[in-house]
Amino acid sequence: MKPKVQAAGALVELGEHIVADPRVCHGKPTFKGTRVMVHQVLEQVAHGTPRERIVWSWRGRVTMPAITEAVQLASRLFQEKDRLLIAR
Repeated sequence: MKPKVQAAGALVELGEHIVADPRVCHGKPTFKGTRVMVHQVLEQVAHGTPRERIVWSWRGRVTMPAITEAVQLASRLFQEKDRLLIAR
């Protein structure tokens, strides 16, 4: 899913489950309808926390599909960053 960019300073949909809203957590990517920042969940994934435990730790506000989307988005960002670094 391509990001849906709104007017400057407005909500940006980064996926089905992830948004960046300047009114929430200073515009850092969060899971829709929460103040849970994507980087917090990615840190849990990086530490090897089972996804079921991550869902439980956020009391179901972060779902399995949302975790999968966060990991996929991070992967795509690194792929794009690699292309930029190689192009230099």
